[in-house]
Amino acid sequence: METFDIVKLASYRENNRIEAKSAKGGLPHSIWETYSAFANTYGGVILLGVKEREDGTFAPIGLTPTEAEHLRQDFWNTVSNRSKVSAVLPIESEVEVLEADGGMVVAIHVPRAPREERPVYINGDLFAGTYRRRGEGDYRCTRQEISAMLRDQGFETMDSKVLDDLTVADFNMDTVRAYRNRFRTVRQGSSWTGLDDERFLRAIGAAAVSREDGRLHPTFGGLLMFGNDYDIVRECPQFFLDYQETLDPAIRWTDRVHSGDGMWSGNLFDFFFRVNRKLAESLKTPFKLDGIFRVDDTPMHKAVREALANCLFNADYHGVRGVVVRRTPDKLVFENPGDIRTGIEQMRLGGVSDPRNGLVMKMFSLIDVGERAGTGVPDVFATWANAGLPEPRIEENFGEADRTILTLMLEADAKPDNNEQITDDYEQINSSNEQISDNNEQLNGSNEQITERQRIVLRFVEKSPRATYDDMARAVGVSSATVRRDAEILIGRGLLKRVGSRKAGQWEVQRGEES
Repeated sequence: METFDIVKLASYRENNRIEAKSAKGGLPHSIWETYSAFANTYGGVILLGVKEREDGTFAPIGLTPTEAEHLRQDFWNTVSNRSKVSAVLPIESEVEVLEADGGMVVAIHVPRAPREERPVYINGDLFAGTYRRRGEGDYRCTRQEISAMLRDQGFETMDSKVLDDLTVADFNMDTVRAYRNRFRTVRQGSSWTGLDDERFLRAIGAAAVSREDGRLHPTFGGLLMFGNDYDIVRECPQFFLDYQETLDPAIRWTDRVHSGDGMWSGNLFDFFFRVNRKLAESLKTPFKLDGIFRVDDTPMHKAVREALANCLFNADYHGVRGVVVRRTPDKLVFENPGDIRTGIEQMRLGGVSDPRNGLVMKMFSLIDVGERAGTGVPDVFATWANAGLPEPRIEENFGEADRTILTLMLEADAKPDNNEQITDDYEQINSSNEQISDNNEQLNGSNEQITERQRIVLRFVEKSPRATYDDMARAVGVSSATVRRDAEILIGRGLLKRVGSRKAGQWEVQRGEES
């Protein structure tokens, strides 16, 4: 978490990493909802003794040193009560009493909770007291979100479960043979190549001896890797794998591969190799020789394989909507159910490997697919940078369906309009990048055209007038900072109006002016 600087108080704005509360009458009850929300999302700073002006700027309310110290003590006394809060996250140095120009301020730095402690809930009520942060507000989590966090608490990855009602005979043996052939090629000389199928599957983690009956049964990871779709969905009803290719805008899908169509096994191994071949076609392959043989496996091919593998390793297959891989002429998109267990920042930096499906990762790594040291995603970023392409974009969407989305642009000129920098506001406490202050983006001429993206924003808020900037960003496919600037441009042109307060108000599209 970045350091909060009291000197820059006036430059901060409420977003998903910062919340201001006046606290003039004492510790506000709503502080605990925000505490839970920050802990279950990206962490953040709660400012006590600060009000939000009409224009969204912050100002101290004039707390005295004694009042600020009382707030600090009340916070520690309450947060230490397990009937009020399920986890104590800040340490002493993360609750500061600071002096601002106009009064004292209490800054409470709430870190993101470790996954072993999420969900962090309040009032002793797991289902009514668990919150997350979205944009500038806190919302109560659904049972589905809470269940997903509970699944992630364990030290064993979720694919290690032994399935006592199945046997290895339920595996798709064509897939098993294909895997063994690849293993034999990659691991020449391994003693496992001579094992029979049952012992081989046990060796790689696809099967294990059950504590219940002492017999060999598939693990959940083994079922995902080698099972048939109809058996996988019995264990995991939301399981779905989907590859969508749209190369001609006049055709909904120019190609599609998905599990459950009865045309193939529907397991992870077969999906990976079917889809990887299709994704490879989207990459430009320079002519290169190794001796007399052509070498087609470029760093970009390896990076795309890594992105696809990472998507499968980290998916929450009990989550909704399944894995979706999309190919269009200008980009590749990898979506998986579930948030990022290490957090976006750590995923981007690398060095920490914490997959949801450790056995699936192990089985793929044995045939040289996927990195096990947490360097896969940084390698993708490095490869795209070396190719002169726009930086890959990682997004997390929370809500009814938690999702992780990785987007790889394929064209060097496929950049957002106006050369705007895509900077997700969860990476910054000081959200100055989200402030609409660039006069160069104001449209001064009444006959100047708005962009197609701004038209999409107008259509979206007309249907969803209470949409937040995060909602608009997801609908349009850009950052919150970008849609804020678009909204300001539209307001300046008289095409859009904000009615009511920043938190409780709504949007109004001004009809008759937008063509």
